[in-house]
Amino acid sequence: MAIDWQAFWLTLRLAITVSAILLVLGLPIAYWIAFSRWRWKFLVEAVVALPIVLPPTVLGFYVLVALGPRSPLGRWWNTLSGHTLAFTFGGLAIGSILYSLPFAVQPCAASFAGVDRRLIAAATTLGASPLRTFFRVIVPLSIPGLITGAALSFAHTMGEFGVVLMVGGNIPGVTRTVSIDIFDRVQASDYAAANETALVLLAFSFGVLALVYGLNRKAWVIGPKTIESNN
Repeated sequence: MAIDWQAFWLTLRLAITVSAILLVLGLPIAYWIAFSRWRWKFLVEAVVALPIVLPPTVLGFYVLVALGPRSPLGRWWNTLSGHTLAFTFGGLAIGSILYSLPFAVQPCAASFAGVDRRLIAAATTLGASPLRTFFRVIVPLSIPGLITGAALSFAHTMGEFGVVLMVGGNIPGVTRTVSIDIFDRVQASDYAAANETALVLLAFSFGVLALVYGLNRKAWVIGPKTIESNN
């Protein structure tokens, strides 16, 4: 098979890195969206959801400008490390985090909002701190949403193209992902190799989603039964 395994493993490393960071970064954002009563909250929700409707090349362009050597962030990073963030794996990860942010935040926020407020009030009445209530009450009851958010951000990062091309370019071993490899092979009219790589990516993405949704269903079945049995 003519698959570029270097690009495949780099894509897998990028997806794992982005999913792990989004799991940490997305939880407080999702919690705030679920429980905040700020009247202008819809503006924050719109900003978080913007990558869903924004063309990837537009988002990638602005991320490229923000990471470039003329931006404050780019100058600071250049002074610190001696090189720019653009066209590096770090820059690629930043662009992917922004692009996949709504896919991690929205399922988590929906699950948090669905937690019975009486259980949260009971935990507070019994003297549990907000942090303890979050990890002992809200998170266990939101497992299906957390799994879905992690799965969607992982699968979305595996297949993204526009942001990757704009921010990372096409540097083998550094920023050349599977989607870029498929694009290059199509440009070279090597459809057989492009088809092989696309099939592997399709099967891998389907397998990940099927596994996660299967676990999600199992968690959802166990959750309500456990609650009902406790009641």
